[in-house]
Amino acid sequence: MSGVLEVSADWLALREAEDARARSRRLARAVPGVLGGVPDGRALGARPIAVHDLGSGTGSMMRWLAPQLPGPQTWVLHDWNAGLTARAVAGEPPEDRSGRPIAIESRVTPLDRLAPADLAGADLVTASALLDVVTAQEAHAIVDACVAVGAPVLLPLSVTGDVELRPWDPRDILVARAFNEHQRREVDGRRLLGRFGAPIARGLLGRAGWHVRTALTTWRLDRRDPRLLAEWFDGWLDAAVEQAQGDRDRVLLDQARGYRELRSDQQRHGALSAVVYHLDVLAWPR
Repeated sequence: MSGVLEVSADWLALREAEDARARSRRLARAVPGVLGGVPDGRALGARPIAVHDLGSGTGSMMRWLAPQLPGPQTWVLHDWNAGLTARAVAGEPPEDRSGRPIAIESRVTPLDRLAPADLAGADLVTASALLDVVTAQEAHAIVDACVAVGAPVLLPLSVTGDVELRPWDPRDILVARAFNEHQRREVDGRRLLGRFGAPIARGLLGRAGWHVRTALTTWRLDRRDPRLLAEWFDGWLDAAVEQAQGDRDRVLLDQARGYRELRSDQQRHGALSAVVYHLDVLAWPR
């Protein structure tokens, strides 16, 4: 997976605040009640709650969720990029809901080979912004491992493919369609799930007999954070253009330059905004 999912620490830092604002707090508030099967996880006793975070990057999910959960807590960060998890371990650890610092471990884990043994002892498994960049086989492996260890899962920020830009432009539809096709591309023999990632995981967890809750969540990008809006838009359009080149989509290719110039001018004047839709999933055993 490392060849497909390389992301920079700078991009993760840039998006962290918007990720934190966007994730469903309603689902997060429900997590303590499903830990150990009783409210606030009291059945866990005095031992720390073990949270395994898949595709953890620099630890933004941990920094967001840990203060909302009871303690003590131990977070195990799984990523294929040891450099990113090293940043999380080196930083100041977040505190649990009672103000106690959590413990942090890190593991280099290729998620395409995830097994139940990798999640041994987990009380909760999290994975933020991951399901849209895995394959069907990898999604099955993640769900199978969680079901095998009986650990509830919280899976926020999987893109749905729906984007709304203001002011509207008819070319938005062409770009969104090409971007969604790019999200489903095959790279090194891996067919990515894109916008189908969260629905597939939701279906697999439901088929396993688990309770499943979902929430539609959004990034809301505008002049309040112009750099994030610019980086997101450039990445969105670049991916669409790359797909159009492969598909020989002359309509989009002919219009991409003018479209980029228009949107860039709108952004410079504070007139551009975008809403990017995601699906968050919480599931736990019956």
